[in-house]
Amino acid sequence: MKLASLKSGRDGALVVVSNDLAWYADASHIAPTLQAALDDWDRLAPDLANLSTDLEHEMIPMRRFHEHAAAAPLPRAYQWADGSAYVNHVALVRQARAAEMPDSFWHDPLMYQGGSDGFLGPRDAIPLADESWGCDFEGEVVVVTGDVPQGASREDALAAVRLVGLTNDVSLRNLIPGELAKGFGFFQSKPASAFSPVFVTPDSLGDWWQDGKLHRTLMIDLNGQPFGRVAAGEDMTFDFGTLIAHAAKTRALGAGTIVGSGTVSNRDSDGGPGKPIAAGGVGYACLAEVRTVETILEGGAKTPFLKAGDTVRIWAEDDKRHPIFGVIEQTVG
Repeated sequence: MKLASLKSGRDGALVVVSNDLAWYADASHIAPTLQAALDDWDRLAPDLANLSTDLEHEMIPMRRFHEHAAAAPLPRAYQWADGSAYVNHVALVRQARAAEMPDSFWHDPLMYQGGSDGFLGPRDAIPLADESWGCDFEGEVVVVTGDVPQGASREDALAAVRLVGLTNDVSLRNLIPGELAKGFGFFQSKPASAFSPVFVTPDSLGDWWQDGKLHRTLMIDLNGQPFGRVAAGEDMTFDFGTLIAHAAKTRALGAGTIVGSGTVSNRDSDGGPGKPIAAGGVGYACLAEVRTVETILEGGAKTPFLKAGDTVRIWAEDDKRHPIFGVIEQTVG
């Protein structure tokens, strides 16, 4: 089952979308918004699933689904907690600045709480007031949970995953060092993120969703050129069950909590830093990582951060090369 929110008010209008992303059916008679559905998931999910089946069989009124008309599936959420599951990414960034990598990073996930009061739609522009801030994209996998009790086990946390999707977690890299130096975490350096046009139930992903990981290639293009073809199921040190359980160690998580994987990052086949696609590698899911590799191998970063007019495209494909979650395509405005 694939769910989306059409732009309407602050919280969007819930629709069920066909598997090929071509059609949608209004779901307002079941739940007006995705958050309302998540709040009463056990009762309403079967009705949404039946609506999805009727849509696939063309048994109900349906309309063309246009991704430009979609808001983020959750236009605002009660919580957005982003992890750093691909420790390779963290290790490379620290190596570039000659900082020691604490051993704890390999068994205790990093996580921060981002702003969730307003997300960007999948085709909305990335607002950037000052290019000197160092605007970057980050291709990530996300999950949306139901209610998670405090102290939940990894297995219970995985059972609470209701939906899976993608995000472009925008970062302002040049603002990060100053904020971290204060010892109080990110704030101004983490503006609004964008999410894929649809979120998908884990059962609909089949074997692509295993052990709390999405086993598909995350595709990233920058200005029409391949930038990343990274394997989301590889090199993921912490699966989503572990990330959710980490977040719920000292507090319960409410239905509609979004948990992110952090930037998807793969090491090269020889164990070294990843290579650009043009050099035979799988590329990268953010600019910071290629700049880090350039610094390690060449003594300095050469790839610039985003500027006005740049366009980033993020998606994942099924076996027929069709987008599973739709496409995030954003131009810096």
